[in-house]
Amino acid sequence: MCGILGHFKKEGAIDSSIFNQMLNTLAHRGPDGEGIYISEDQKKALGHRRLSFLDLSENGRQPLSNPKGNIWLTFNGEIYNYKELKNKLKNNYSFKTKTDTEVILAAYEKWGTSFVQHLKGMFAIGILDEHKNKLYLFRDRFGIKPLYYGNFEGNFIFASELKAIMQSGVFPKKLNKSAIADYFVYRYIPSPKSIWENIFKLPPACQLELNLDNFEYKTEEYWQLSTSESIVDESEATTEVKTILSKSVKEHLRADVPIGSFLSGGYDSSALAVLMKNEGYPPYTFSIGFEDWKNSEHKYADLVAKHLSIPNENILANSESINLIELMPAIYDEPIADISITPTYLVSKLARKKVKAVFSGEGADEIFGGYTWQHNYYKLSRQNSLLQKIKNILSPIKTVDFYANAMAMGRFDKKELKKMLHTELHSSIPKDTEWFYRKNYNPNLSPMKSIQFMDIKCFMAELVLTKIDRASMANSLEVRVPFLDHQLFDKVLSYHEDVYLSPIQTKKLLFENIKTNLPKEILKREKQGFVGPDKYYMNIDFYKKELRASKLVKHNIIKQSYIDNLLKEEYNWKLWKILVFEKWFAHWTI
Repeated sequence: MCGILGHFKKEGAIDSSIFNQMLNTLAHRGPDGEGIYISEDQKKALGHRRLSFLDLSENGRQPLSNPKGNIWLTFNGEIYNYKELKNKLKNNYSFKTKTDTEVILAAYEKWGTSFVQHLKGMFAIGILDEHKNKLYLFRDRFGIKPLYYGNFEGNFIFASELKAIMQSGVFPKKLNKSAIADYFVYRYIPSPKSIWENIFKLPPACQLELNLDNFEYKTEEYWQLSTSESIVDESEATTEVKTILSKSVKEHLRADVPIGSFLSGGYDSSALAVLMKNEGYPPYTFSIGFEDWKNSEHKYADLVAKHLSIPNENILANSESINLIELMPAIYDEPIADISITPTYLVSKLARKKVKAVFSGEGADEIFGGYTWQHNYYKLSRQNSLLQKIKNILSPIKTVDFYANAMAMGRFDKKELKKMLHTELHSSIPKDTEWFYRKNYNPNLSPMKSIQFMDIKCFMAELVLTKIDRASMANSLEVRVPFLDHQLFDKVLSYHEDVYLSPIQTKKLLFENIKTNLPKEILKREKQGFVGPDKYYMNIDFYKKELRASKLVKHNIIKQSYIDNLLKEEYNWKLWKILVFEKWFAHWTI
């Protein structure tokens, strides 16, 4: 895991001191070293901050060039099939390092931009081809690794985080007004938008080509979730999932440093611990709990660890942990209202004391149907006696509406946004406030699978993976997510939904693969999200204190009367969204 940066100028020379300052904003992503390449004409610069896992020597330093020195690469992530690719490419390329970085260079020289189709892993890649005078950017299929870019007044800049781009001084601090409305609807700012005007996210599974002669660029999608169908029974599906998932875990264990694992005591993290141990790699695990809460998951994590005879270390959050929200704006340089941002930061900080990388269970709920709304929707779709009602509920409009309600945690529709936002922002409210869900709704799928697709493209890509990347990278910790193997997703999504979903058992295929390896107390547990007790987020006195002199009100973004009404009604989830934005706004704009 690393931090990457690039700056390209149409006219004039790049200021190397400013470029260094930009790169230093990413130091937390790569404390093991840094590298810079500036072209002879001083119009092209690439930067890299390194967190090393393979070939820990100086050979692994980036930016890295091909032998001719006319193709340069800066790369953040891990390519898990790099050994297999290297074996394919060894007759065409003379390898000098043991890194996956050099394999990307060799693959690009062999296959051009289609090399990305051969990669398995998480990545944000920048390739400068000076022979063609073009820059290429690539982001992994699920959006595990972040990548931002902007093209403004003869400057094209890309980076792992917004703060590096803003440090350039090229882009004015001008808020993207439509993104403000989006934030309150979704709890995040959806791709390709960012919170700043003229700066964008490269969406998952997309690539960008910039012509450095005229600074025109284009983006395109290089991969889509599979909509193919295969006919298998539950037994065959269980075996196929075990084979693919075991292979993914084995590939994710490739590193020259120790790897641990987050452990919550739920199916996902417990399954990873089992599979790691099956590979002869019993992990050191890390858990978070909450003081004075009967549902705290750390006791279940301890139970799993004891059963598997692996070490587990806990950290306990308390009522004071909510004050960590003061640190979050510097970590999340866009507002993100996930309620687990502080617990994720805490458990990442704990893990980094022992290891540089951990496994985490993101992706299992999306593919195996673990979320409550998925389970409820599936049960609803099977009620044949209410056929006409179901047809109405399962229409595209109603499906998106169902999903929007499930995601909201304090829903903001157009009417509510107008109540809250200052009048001058009303024109920036999208006509369709749920446009991002509708964009990612696939009408060619069953309504149930369309829910899963929205989970993968919206909730997971934009909220869950953003949260885990920033919280872990703030602690210089790499998080690896073995469930996010595109071959696993393609395989499971090809099954009929009745094969992998059940009205009784959540995550049926995962359950069948781990039921003999875990205690019955774990197998009987209901799904519990990665959250703390309500008292951590629903202390109305805390909101009164934090919002009594709101900068958002002072700067004509939110109406004071709206905040007052929420405080009176004790509408905590909407207050949480406002508070997160308040902290971000005060940190980055004032």
